[in-house]
Amino acid sequence: MKLLAKFNVILTLVLGAGLAIAATVSHYFLQDAAREEVLRQARLMMEAMRSARDYTTKQVKPLLVTQQEHQRSFLPQTVPAFAATENFAYLRGRYPDYDYKEATLNPTNLRDRAVDWEADVIRGFRNHTGNTEVVGERDTPSGRSLYLARPIKADPPCLECHSIPRAAPASMIRRYGSNNGFGWQPDEIVGAQIVSVPMTVPVKMANASFRTLVINLAAVFVATLILLDIVLLLTVVRPLRQLSQLADQISVGQMDMPELPVRGNDEIAVLAGSFNRMRRSLARALKMLES
Repeated sequence: MKLLAKFNVILTLVLGAGLAIAATVSHYFLQDAAREEVLRQARLMMEAMRSARDYTTKQVKPLLVTQQEHQRSFLPQTVPAFAATENFAYLRGRYPDYDYKEATLNPTNLRDRAVDWEADVIRGFRNHTGNTEVVGERDTPSGRSLYLARPIKADPPCLECHSIPRAAPASMIRRYGSNNGFGWQPDEIVGAQIVSVPMTVPVKMANASFRTLVINLAAVFVATLILLDIVLLLTVVRPLRQLSQLADQISVGQMDMPELPVRGNDEIAVLAGSFNRMRRSLARALKMLES
């Protein structure tokens, strides 16, 4: 095997090992970064839904509650939870993998009733009132799911309809009945805003970034190997090849070859100088023998 080929094998092994280590470490960080990006988007969605709740409470509800239609048949558009849920339904058209729910232990609208795992999250907020956010993962029939949850407290505007049945609008009782959604206490944690997304989303994001990274690293690896080959060819292989050719010619008695150029003071230059001195000494010895 020629010297340049040996260098290529060594460099390929060394750089390949470095590439493999870098790819392994990067894959871990990319997975973590993708998960954080998904949570960042979930937090933005959560804030958007909270803004929709506030807008409904402060601007939409005061306008609608005075309408005669609201007196005859309850308008759910006056309910902050309904507004947030409907707003997210439109947002989900752009983000189909995300899901949002205002899960409540005792809701008026039964579509908001918390299922078992959501009820556990709400009870966790009740048991640890200092918690303002929970991030977790759970198993679903379609695979692992990542969720972000924040507590919902019974603020004064909520208690206007959810304290006792006789305090609620008659139109709301006619629409939803008086068996659900009552008995809330001031500042009681009654539910949770929950954004869920399959774990396949951050995994796909991480894998896409990982493929791009590996392709770029491989391109850098090939470019580096080519550059090193050129440098080795000019600074090591070519001078050694000249030494080898001169030694071969001397071995068959050709002593009229020009001396090797000596440039610098590295090992190759020292070797070329030593070879030139050996050649001159050999030439003098042969002349002495001939005379």
